[in-house]
Amino acid sequence: MTQAPTERLSLRQRLDQERGRVWVVGHRGAMGHRPENTLASFEYGLELGADWIELDVHLTRDGALAVIHDESVDRTTDGHGLVQDHSLAELKLLDAGAWFDPAYTGQRIPTLDEVLDFARARNTVVDIEIKNAPIYYAGIEAAVVKALDTHQMTEQVIVISFDHAAVKRVKALDSRIATGVLFACRPVDAGVALARQANADAVLPHWAYVTSEDVRTAHAAGLSVAPWATSDPQVLRHLIAAGIDGIGINHPEILRAILDEAPK
Repeated sequence: MTQAPTERLSLRQRLDQERGRVWVVGHRGAMGHRPENTLASFEYGLELGADWIELDVHLTRDGALAVIHDESVDRTTDGHGLVQDHSLAELKLLDAGAWFDPAYTGQRIPTLDEVLDFARARNTVVDIEIKNAPIYYAGIEAAVVKALDTHQMTEQVIVISFDHAAVKRVKALDSRIATGVLFACRPVDAGVALARQANADAVLPHWAYVTSEDVRTAHAAGLSVAPWATSDPQVLRHLIAAGIDGIGINHPEILRAILDEAPK
């Protein structure tokens, strides 16, 4: 008798069921080795052992979701000005690789659509940071939710932001999407209230604010804990010992090697 195919678990289910596993999250791909937030960086991040790829999105003048960290193109391309003042076609003319190394000349700013296609073909989770502040993009949450639906990736991503109101809007638009709140401080309750207010599934503190006590508090509240971003092996071992669930890292191979070490 033919066995029915196993239903693919959503990321929210996996976060609940695989507590204790440490996810390697390639921060902007493998930004320690490749120009950040480019397809070259995402590809290399996976080659180095990342389980997820993390990226940032802004809205263009014509409403496209551009994958770039800063609100301006000046630092990571040969262009100038704000992302929101460029059309997608104008952004696609910019070189997003040569600033890092001439070997990557010709890398372009990807769209979220392009990265979702890339990730879906590789069965990879995508960690999407909505980059509201200091510029706030009207409708960016709905644009992200629509893109996830179009690419059938709704349940294979986590959407995060320092703008917790944006996180709450994403969850209100589609409750199936895993979400998380970013912060760079140590809340008195390990971020539980912040997550509850945003209806989020995870807390993402800066690594410097992580303690084992806070991880236990977050876990007891049903929340995953995924700090960002360090490549220091000593710090990584501390975070793993604290019980975190994932780490955003610029050099995925360093964390992967630590996780692959034989138990001492």
